[in-house]
Amino acid sequence: MSPPNSSAGNGGSRFDALDLLATMVAVVRPDGRMLFVNAMLEDVAGLSRRSLMRGNLFDWFVDPRQLRETVDSVSRNEISTGRFDGTLRRAPVAAHELLPVHVIVTQIDHHGGERVLVEMLEIEQQTKQDREERALGQVQANKELIRNLAHEIKNPLGGIRGAAQLLAMDIESKELTEYTQVIIHEADRLQALVDRLLAPHRRPHVVSDVNIHEVCERVRSLILAEFPRGLAVKRSYDTSIPEFRGDREQLIQAVLNIAHNAAQALAERMAAGDAQIVLRTRVARQVTIGKQRFRLALELHIEDNGPGVPEDIRDRIFFPLVSGRDGGSGLGLTLAQTFVQQHQGMIECDSEPGQTVFRIVIPLP
Repeated sequence: MSPPNSSAGNGGSRFDALDLLATMVAVVRPDGRMLFVNAMLEDVAGLSRRSLMRGNLFDWFVDPRQLRETVDSVSRNEISTGRFDGTLRRAPVAAHELLPVHVIVTQIDHHGGERVLVEMLEIEQQTKQDREERALGQVQANKELIRNLAHEIKNPLGGIRGAAQLLAMDIESKELTEYTQVIIHEADRLQALVDRLLAPHRRPHVVSDVNIHEVCERVRSLILAEFPRGLAVKRSYDTSIPEFRGDREQLIQAVLNIAHNAAQALAERMAAGDAQIVLRTRVARQVTIGKQRFRLALELHIEDNGPGVPEDIRDRIFFPLVSGRDGGSGLGLTLAQTFVQQHQGMIECDSEPGQTVFRIVIPLP
């Protein structure tokens, strides 16, 4: 990251905190000349801070009139803040690669001349953040619902099983004994389901150094052991990814749940002999998760060439007990999301017939 340009005077150090923001920020003079730009604007523009500060912010907008008028009004204290939607170029002379943004122009104190703060939020990013916040709130609500429901089920379930066992001891008829065994078996099955619902809340978070490729290799071996014919599990690893602190077993379970769902969805492709799952790791830079920005993050993609997630459940696949497969419990993705969120991460899904990609993002040190 380039140091603040000396043309910012003493303002560079004053504005260093703006580098922590997940939005694009520029401090400009009333004529649009940039005195400071933050790291996010550098990243989006693909230019160094020093190069950006030799230019004019107005030149980066497709139609700069509203920005020019708002900056002028704010700098003359006619208004304290102005907001509008505009279109930002990714390069000052580019007519393509346009970026819709919401612009906030704000007064700041004067220091060696008038200065105005211009903050630009990607409209798509804002929508994504809103969606992530809603998803996080839904996850918390689901946790409470699951925990309360599971505890409410456990007590009567134990009573039913115990009564069936006592009844079996007093029944001499073999046929009737078979019925009590059905009750006991089904009670045990429900108990196992309840235990799976409660598992993320019971098990302590065991933190150690995690190598994501060891996690992937473990998942790969388990999937190939269960589905030995007609399925290829390919690797595309970035071996430069560093270790990070996390719960190895939780991450194995999260990746395994996703990969196992993918393998089950590939039954027809396996019969044809061309089923494929790809485990792909990459480093992402300047990643925003929720409202927090991280300099580096791990991106793990689990890709398959199956039929895709049914359209009617795509928005609900991480909800508990929602499954696109007959006989599925609908818990695998819910648990995967819980485990990834415990690592400050997130999971996204992009699916269409012929390709489904689950993207796990976890911050790196």
